[in-house]
Amino acid sequence: MPSVMDRFTDFRVLLVEDDPQSMNLIRSMLNDLGIYQVHTASNGLKAKNFLEDEETKDVVNVMICDWNMPLVSGIDLLRHVRESKPDMPFLIITGQADEESVKEARTAGVTGYIRKPFTVDDLRKKLGIVQSILSLRSPVEPRANAG
Repeated sequence: MPSVMDRFTDFRVLLVEDDPQSMNLIRSMLNDLGIYQVHTASNGLKAKNFLEDEETKDVVNVMICDWNMPLVSGIDLLRHVRESKPDMPFLIITGQADEESVKEARTAGVTGYIRKPFTVDDLRKKLGIVQSILSLRSPVEPRANAG
């Protein structure tokens, strides 16, 4: 059975977080889970630019984003991502867990919701969901017909 770290080694993450301490903590958690391809953006506008740049637009396959940020909020970035990359797994991090916020994130197409504060185990569980989604998209070896 593959280890947890084997499960996540193909993740190429864009981490969008405006608080430098939180960004460093989350990046460290990702590294602890075996994810070393972590690109960062300190706000939603920089993330949009990263995703639209010809050289970097296909570099990442998972987004992890804080909800409350200056310039472009996490929820607005999610909406933008869904227009150009509707299948990209998108985890939103927030202290907001009221019913309206959760509903808004689901309506916008969020893959998962991580409530602050969270542990590396909480992050591992959400990334496990993302891994399941990504593995469903992987090409499957064709089977020989048994007929």
